[in-house]
Amino acid sequence: MNRENAIEYISNVSWRESRLGLQRISALLQAMEDPQKQLHFIHVAGTNGKGSVCTMLASVLTAAGYRTGLFTSPFVNCFNERMQVDGRQIEDGELTLLTKEVQQYADAMEDHPTEFELVTAIGLLYFKRRECDLVVLEVGLGGRLDATNVIPPPLLAVITSIGLDHTAELGDSLWDIAAEKGGIIKPGSEVVLAPQQPLVEKAMDEICRQNEVPLHRTDFGLLEAEDTALEGQYFSWGEYRRLHLPLFGAFQLPNAATVLTALEVLAHKGFPVDETALRKGLGSVRWPARLELLAREPVFLLDGGHNEQAVNALAESLESYYPGAKWHFLVGVMADKAWKNMLETVYPLAQGFLCVTPDTPRALSAEVLATWLRSQGTVPVETCPSVRKGVEALLEEAGAEGLACAFGSLYMAGEIRAYFGLGTGGEKDVFV
Repeated sequence: MNRENAIEYISNVSWRESRLGLQRISALLQAMEDPQKQLHFIHVAGTNGKGSVCTMLASVLTAAGYRTGLFTSPFVNCFNERMQVDGRQIEDGELTLLTKEVQQYADAMEDHPTEFELVTAIGLLYFKRRECDLVVLEVGLGGRLDATNVIPPPLLAVITSIGLDHTAELGDSLWDIAAEKGGIIKPGSEVVLAPQQPLVEKAMDEICRQNEVPLHRTDFGLLEAEDTALEGQYFSWGEYRRLHLPLFGAFQLPNAATVLTALEVLAHKGFPVDETALRKGLGSVRWPARLELLAREPVFLLDGGHNEQAVNALAESLESYYPGAKWHFLVGVMADKAWKNMLETVYPLAQGFLCVTPDTPRALSAEVLATWLRSQGTVPVETCPSVRKGVEALLEEAGAEGLACAFGSLYMAGEIRAYFGLGTGGEKDVFV
């Protein structure tokens, strides 16, 4: 088995579908002698911001000298991004060996584990073999029945911003979705909560009371935004003055405040971080395809925002940094998202749209998207036969002095970054 064989096995069409539940992953890990029971976790759930929070936490904890595992999904350019230790992606050889080891147990099961369950098992085994002090674990879908919830009570459960998404799997009300995501809260843990809508706050209060766990709310009143540029932003939070975060987007500051709250709780649980490590960790964060600057002439931003809440945050950031400006947009969306609501948010900011079909069976066709956009007004709308052609056309339309932004789906982010020479193996500063 080589790396290609390993990934082909993991993503086999026979078990690619998502099936929520903990029975298969529990049985698989039990056969593997439960590597998750030998690790300490920070478990992160939410609708938006959880990947950014995970990445910031892992970067700071690594800077503080803890051997830190990071498990995220999906990947942007390379499968290996999904599991990292101290900022380094799993190497191809180790991925191959661990996949082969997990395969022998998975193939012996009558009810074969799903793709995400296989990835989760490989990641947990990897972190155990690397003797991680802490593992920052991002939930895949929901929380309560997500494969990552097979872990014992984490040191800390972090709940980022919650909104309506994946309603077919999680429920069509905000309360139902909050309850599913709050399912990662277990007796023996502590909880950090980003500010939420009142209904979500109420749901989390109830879950924490039922599990008798402390709830720590992130205080956005301590947050002070300072200088902002395309290279990132400076902010203060309480006693920490002028912290540098090399991520663009106003929505990243609330994420950073949630991280700082989590670090305070972790310090009381035996994992302190000094200010030097905090500054170093935040200042070295890299998180691709999250309002990422790819070019300057024209300004070309890439954002993986793929639901209504994320696109609202994108629009707010664009309006904040470029008041009154009009943007050339490259957009591709999933058919199962609330894509009309997403596009209505950015339509007032548009000088033109180029529509593409992301490379996934779930994608909405560019033609359907373009037809709907044309019905909304007089903004020019065109389709492109591929993501690459879309990038080329967007650069031409925007010109050197224009503003360009690609958004709508992480499924097209890797190809867009590759066009600019990123994520191809030659860069050194893309991933945490």
